Amino acid sequence: MTSSSSLPQDARNAQSATENATESLTEGLRADALMEEDVAWSFEIDGERDGDQLDRSERAALRRVAGLSTELEDVTEVEYRQLRLERVVLVGVWTSGTVQDAENSLAELAALAETAGAQVLDAVFQRRDKPDPATYIGSGKALELRDLVVESGADTVVCDGELSPGQLIHLEDVVKVKVVDRTALILDIFAQHAKSREGKAQVSLAQMQYMLPRLRGWGQSLSRQMGGGGTSGGGGMATRGPGETKIETDRRRIREKMAKMRREIAEMKTGRDLKRQERRRNKVPSVAIAGYTNAGKSSLLNRLTGAGVLVENALFATLDPTVRRAETPSGRVYTLADTVGFVRHLPHHLVEAFRSTMEEVGDSDLLLHVVDGAHPVPEEQLAAVREVIREVGATDVPEIVVINKADAADPLVLQRLLRNERHAIAVSARTGAGIDELLALIDSELPRPSVAIEALVPYTQGGLVSRVHAEGEVVSEEHTSEGTLIKARVNEELAAELAAYIPAVH
Repeated sequence: MTSSSSLPQDARNAQSATENATESLTEGLRADALMEEDVAWSFEIDGERDGDQLDRSERAALRRVAGLSTELEDVTEVEYRQLRLERVVLVGVWTSGTVQDAENSLAELAALAETAGAQVLDAVFQRRDKPDPATYIGSGKALELRDLVVESGADTVVCDGELSPGQLIHLEDVVKVKVVDRTALILDIFAQHAKSREGKAQVSLAQMQYMLPRLRGWGQSLSRQMGGGGTSGGGGMATRGPGETKIETDRRRIREKMAKMRREIAEMKTGRDLKRQERRRNKVPSVAIAGYTNAGKSSLLNRLTGAGVLVENALFATLDPTVRRAETPSGRVYTLADTVGFVRHLPHHLVEAFRSTMEEVGDSDLLLHVVDGAHPVPEEQLAAVREVIREVGATDVPEIVVINKADAADPLVLQRLLRNERHAIAVSARTGAGIDELLALIDSELPRPSVAIEALVPYTQGGLVSRVHAEGEVVSEEHTSEGTLIKARVNEELAAELAAYIPAVH
């Protein structure tokens, strides 16, 4: 066979041209064949050739949204998972109370869904003695809900309660779209709003606690690792079998991540404890602001201290506790801490994860319990917050009920709250009404230094005078030729240091 290199140049060019033409013809034939195959495939679909294609078109008609599968492809999705809610139908079970109570509950669920980024299309509730153990609302109502979902074009159903893994699966099987419960919705909002390292860690821990019993998968696809088998090698007797399934592997990895997250949160808690101990050592009184979500806690903090904290008309806008320095009208310094908002049926995973943050409430000297005066039933908000305060062990802290949004509240509701709550004051953080009265009330309720003292402090000990101003309560101050004559109430530790400068009595 003659090699191409031994041919004359013209012959080589001709051979190359022939090879190129053959290659082009082959490519062209392959493209034509693929095109014919596509046409045949499309004809088969249009002609409804087989059951598989009917299945596909039925699924398309359900308007499912990509990325809303309940099966986790990777365990890390638990930490960073977002529900990507878009068009939702709300459903609730009315077990007690009045129709108005049921409607208020769904209105709050709608506000939560909108905060998470959803568009609420419809809301329904059913009167039952208790939620159905299989589908939450019962099989007949679940079929009606499916028709409503198809009619409205919703891609998600949000239930007003915490559903068991079984209820979620069964309800999804009927309505054919993603089902989310109230707990998952609140967790998703927290995940969107967490900014600090500790806040993100706490939310991740709560999400993993929630997801652990709800991991699901399908049949043999879960058997990722196989046990020993056959006569050659393997693990021997009692070790043959499917091995550790994918779901077991995921659960083990989640538990390992949860243990690591708890260690990290404990380390961060130590840092906050040190700051708190420093404040205690300096005898600076502390006030915590707690209350229902969106009651106006951050607005009140800004009005009292000029802190410039984010204020947003959204649920759970504040997740990370903010501590600011403030001063009473009489000049006493104290700290003011803004805390995460509470909500009815706050998921216990979140209460547990945010326990270290909520300790700001338990360790404070005074609690400002902010309630939305413009809410239809503010008493329910007060009860929900007090339930969480009990859970974190902060029931011994003196409480002032601050009824916010007084400018928009019903006067009858205001009168009722002021009459029923022993320590209550109506204010408006937006307009500033009632803020001066609140500051005076804080001044009177803060713990007072226990020791009354009169001392003549030399000018060389100016630091002691500054501490009296910072830590104590100055009654009078006079500058003499020998030093500063100061009358004040101070703590025992500072009184001991001032004892050397008490003037002799003649």
